[in-house]
Amino acid sequence: MTNYTKKLGIAVATVAIVVNGFVPLAAAGTSITVENNGSESNNDVVINTTQNTSVNQTNTANFTNNVDGDANTGDNTADKNTGGDVRIETGDASVNVTVNNSANQNYVSTDCCATGNTEVKVAGNGSDSNNTVNLYNKNRVDIDQDNDADFENNIKYLDAKTGNNDANDNTNGNVSVKTGDASVRVAVGNWANANSARVGGSADNGSDISLMIANNGADSDNDILVDQDSNTDVDQDNWADFDNRIDGDANSGDNDADDNTGGDVMIETGDAEVDVTVDNMANFNWADVNCGCTFGEGGLEVLVKGNGADSYNTVNGYFDSIDDLDQDNDADFDNDVKNSEAKTGNNDANDNTGSADSDPAIETGDADVNVDLSNSANTNGIGGDEPEWPELNLGGLNISLSFDLGDLLDALNL
Repeated sequence: MTNYTKKLGIAVATVAIVVNGFVPLAAAGTSITVENNGSESNNDVVINTTQNTSVNQTNTANFTNNVDGDANTGDNTADKNTGGDVRIETGDASVNVTVNNSANQNYVSTDCCATGNTEVKVAGNGSDSNNTVNLYNKNRVDIDQDNDADFENNIKYLDAKTGNNDANDNTNGNVSVKTGDASVRVAVGNWANANSARVGGSADNGSDISLMIANNGADSDNDILVDQDSNTDVDQDNWADFDNRIDGDANSGDNDADDNTGGDVMIETGDAEVDVTVDNMANFNWADVNCGCTFGEGGLEVLVKGNGADSYNTVNGYFDSIDDLDQDNDADFDNDVKNSEAKTGNNDANDNTGSADSDPAIETGDADVNVDLSNSANTNGIGGDEPEWPELNLGGLNISLSFDLGDLLDALNL
């Protein structure tokens, strides 16, 4: 018996991971004091603090997989034999193809607020003094995550054949054609495009601010200006184009046992099965933004107290916190599973002459075509727990393409 099995296995697992961990420059705290200056003094303090964090992550993946395979134990001939039995028995023929494509994962974790508290104190200055403190704090976080995946899987001309056997024109003997099973199994998994951004560690990560104008002399002019801005911009974009073209043929039929004389005639085919699984997953965004940078637990404290007659005291505070999140997904899946044929029939046992108590027999196995398509695309999430990315399921085999972001950062010492 000839037993020939051909298996094709292709695993393309390319994961583009860009990890950026940014922590803004930590300020130990800002303390500004204009204190105990003499009469008619002119005291000015101007502080500009600007913090910019810019993250740009871009991935592009282009996969093209061209696969074809042929497993054949059939096409056997036993013709025109005289005397004795004639038997053709084939082994199994199978073609197994697994294609796993994965690409494009971005992760960023960054703080968005300056650390440390701010204290501004204008106190105890003499009469007719002019005291000014201008404090400008600006924090900007700009995150841009882009993924582009183009997968093309051409899996065709997969032919598993145990049939197409001939046993014709034989004389004086039993004729038997028995084929093994023919199977084509294809599993294609495509996973692409995941963005994860965490900005700020908690909902209360701002700083305490204390502003004080106290005990300054008569006719003094005291001004405090605080301008604090926090701007967080997260832009997550995904584009995926999957093109799967699959064509498989399993055949244990097309057997002939014709024009035989004397003896029994038997054709028995094995099973023919085509099993196709396609699982497409693309475009997942998640962002958690906690940038309440304006105030911490202590909040804002303003104290104007004990200043002399005809003093002019002004506290101006401008506090802005803006979060802008933009999540966009575009998925195009084209699954073309055609000409998938499982065949055990089309067998002939014609014009045979045997004994009076013998009958030609044809017995076929099962023919089965199974196609399982699963498409998942375009998920956006803001806040909550960090997601676990979904898994591919290929014929009962779960393939996880997720990763623990915290463990990954620890491994990279970030």
